[in-house]
Formats: sequence, structure tokens, C-alpha cells
Amino acid sequence: MKLIIFLIFLSPFVEAKINIKSLQYSGVKAMHNNRPILIERIQNGKCLDIPIIPNSIYSQNFIDKQAPQVCKKTFLTTLGILQPISIDKDIKTVGELEVLEHIQKSDKEPSKYILIDSRRAEWYEQITIPTSVNLPYNEIVYDGDFKEDFEYMLKILNIKKSKKGLDFSRAKKAILFCNGSWCIQSSKAIFTLIDLGYPKEKLLWYRGGLQDWLAYGMTTISNNQ
Repeated sequence: MKLIIFLIFLSPFVEAKINIKSLQYSGVKAMHNNRPILIERIQNGKCLDIPIIPNSIYSQNFIDKQAPQVCKKTFLTTLGILQPISIDKDIKTVGELEVLEHIQKSDKEPSKYILIDSRRAEWYEQITIPTSVNLPYNEIVYDGDFKEDFEYMLKILNIKKSKKGLDFSRAKKAILFCNGSWCIQSSKAIFTLIDLGYPKEKLLWYRGGLQDWLAYGMTTISNNQ
């Protein structure tokens, strides 16, 4: 009886395990630039009526001509250099559901979690994943002419300076992404952070990046708005 009472008392303090598969249906509520936003998989009703048969999905330009325009997206197929599934045995590669879960955690504990868009600022301003923070891959290394970029990086990742160097004990758990599985900017950013001393267990890589995010109809945002 004492054990049962103890477990009942303890249960509210035990974080319920999230079924991340459900996040594609419920979406994730978060803040971006001090505005509330629901990040979700957007499935237009017109698209749901398309039959899942080869001629509907893979005919002509890989999709039925009769499919509504709102259900289609166009990508270039010859860009960049294809990246492996794993860039390091100690760096976890994640997908869209893990990104959603990470955003959810970041909204609750912003001092512990962060989503990093590793692309140059002009790409980030045009389109990105909501809640992401722009940390261009080429602005992580210290540059005497641009000291403010390095200081900004330390601040957003919660890296402290000490007499012994950089202190990563309270560094945030970060997912980094760029344009897609053909883009090397996020992996470059990850390796640069590792060279600085960032713990590998606090770094995750969203290989699919923005292109996969768009392909699955996930919410995006423009910072030019």
C-alpha cells in the first residue's frame, strides 16, 4: 500500500513520454519573434482526395497533371553534394518528428534547447523553420574583424567564457540544419563547434533540412515579413 501511495504521489513529477508520431497531427505551439505560431504538417483537403496509386503520384513530372497546384512543390534536383546519413558516430541524425519534439522542448526550456539554421542570413530571411535561430556556418570561428558574431554565437548557445577557455557545461542541446541532404553548411557548422569543444552529445543533425521540411508540407516562415 505504501508503494502504491508513493507512486501516485510521484507520478505528477514524472514527465510523460511523448509519442512523437502524434506531433504531425497535433502540431507544436511555439513562439517565433515574440509571436505565437502553430508548427504543423499542412495537408490541404484537395490533396487528400488524390488516390495513392502510381499514376497519380509518379506519372509525368512525378505527379498527376490533374493534381491541384496547391498540392505540388517544385525542387531543383542537381544541387550540392549528397551527404551521408551519419556524419559522425556520436552525432545523432534526426528527422521531422524529432525536430518537432525538439521545438516543443525548446519552447518550454529555451535555456536548454535550440534549433539552428546554419545557412547564410539571406537564405534565412527568405524562408526557414519557425523558432529557428540563424547561426551561419561561416560565422562560428572567431574573427578579429567581426568579434560581435562570435560573441553572439556564445550567447545563443549558452557557452560561457572562463579563465581556462570556453565552458560548455551549460551549452544548449542543438539541432542544426541547412537546405537539404545535398547541403554541407550544417555539417560544417557542427564540425566547427566540435573543434571549439562543443560536446557531441549535445549536437544533433537534421539531414533533410528545409527541402525535406517543405516536401512534407511542414510550416515555414519568412523573416522578411
